[in-house]
Amino acid sequence: MDGCHVANVTVIGAQWGDEGKGKIVDWLASRADAVVRFQGGHNAGHTLVVGDTTYKLSLLPSGIVTGTLSIIGNGVVLDPWALKAEIEKLEGQGVTISDDNFAIADNCPLILPLHRDLDGLRETAAGSGKIGTTGRGIGPAYEDKVGRRAIRVCDLAHLDALEPQLDRLCAHHDALRAGFDQPPVDREALLDELREIAPFVLQYAQPVWKRLKKVRKAGARVLFEGAQGVLLDVDHGTYPFVTSSNTVSGAAAAGSGLGPGSTGFVLGIVKAYTTRVGSGPFPTELNDEVGQRLGENGHEFGTVTGRKRRCGWFDAVLVRQSCAISGVTGIALTKLDVLDGFEKVKICTGYRLNGKIMDYFPSHAADQAAVEPIYEEMDGWQETTAGARSWADLPAQAIKYVQRVQELIETPVALISTSPEREDTILVRDPFVD
Repeated sequence: MDGCHVANVTVIGAQWGDEGKGKIVDWLASRADAVVRFQGGHNAGHTLVVGDTTYKLSLLPSGIVTGTLSIIGNGVVLDPWALKAEIEKLEGQGVTISDDNFAIADNCPLILPLHRDLDGLRETAAGSGKIGTTGRGIGPAYEDKVGRRAIRVCDLAHLDALEPQLDRLCAHHDALRAGFDQPPVDREALLDELREIAPFVLQYAQPVWKRLKKVRKAGARVLFEGAQGVLLDVDHGTYPFVTSSNTVSGAAAAGSGLGPGSTGFVLGIVKAYTTRVGSGPFPTELNDEVGQRLGENGHEFGTVTGRKRRCGWFDAVLVRQSCAISGVTGIALTKLDVLDGFEKVKICTGYRLNGKIMDYFPSHAADQAAVEPIYEEMDGWQETTAGARSWADLPAQAIKYVQRVQELIETPVALISTSPEREDTILVRDPFVD
């Protein structure tokens, strides 16, 4: 390869999730030797279209469909019942899953039924303070991990010694449940459920840091698959309207057990416009027929929740910030074809807040809600970009749009996705070749 060497690739969403990571990750996974999920839970919907078959994944890494070694890292919170259901569904679609091609970090914290209960109770009680969680127990499971009372995958092999941990866990949850007029945790029922699911989960459990070390030593390509997006990061996102984990590329090292030098090429997935599901600030949101048209053209409904996504023009300020925070090497621009046929297209290049012009998104929720976008308008294009596989296939105005996006976010485009089909991709720079 003329002095080039093979790099690992870390894929992250550079907006609020839903950027079209599924297709890109699938395309990269077909060329990787191992795919690792490093954060999040089963709230991260990925839709993969392979030939005539559509696979919907929430927890399993995208490589599983092509038989690539797929690993759930320690940074993920694992719902063992959701895992079983997803594996059984995929096996029903003809996918083979065994300990040869699938592994779970034995130090992964578990999402338990009591976490789901708490999620639902809180959201119902929150009223106008709702965050818009998917209600799957992910936040409460992360809280218990940090509060040092989590039950982890490795504990499933030692359920007879679980009493001290259950004491800690139930002391916390029983007090919370009492506040919602709920009965205490039924410890015996919980233990019975864990005993029943334990053999299924344990067949895949191992110290995945060791497996990854071996994979790396063999010179294999590792693909780190992020869930959600940088703007949902618990530190760097639109707090408190965020997820409960770090979604930035730096989490790939901590959430898998490979060192920070292993993240390789950081590919930020960026949609050619902006969408958001649930509550929280959204400077470029369009509540008019343009926003409606973006949503309809882009089929903007959540993979996991089915919720309609809020839509707006491309926000270069937010994406520039995401790329900087996550050390993005290059972006994959998706859904460019959704902008086909617009007379004019707009890009947000800055904000106005209390008369001042800002070139970044502030941290405080009130400031985030108050910023007004400053737009640059460009001519649109009437020809279609759908299915384009080279620059030559793109209309001149579409190329201008892509070039302007690159300039404004100060990050080069590595590839452009022009339809959900794997082959409809314009490759500008191969992330796997450094």
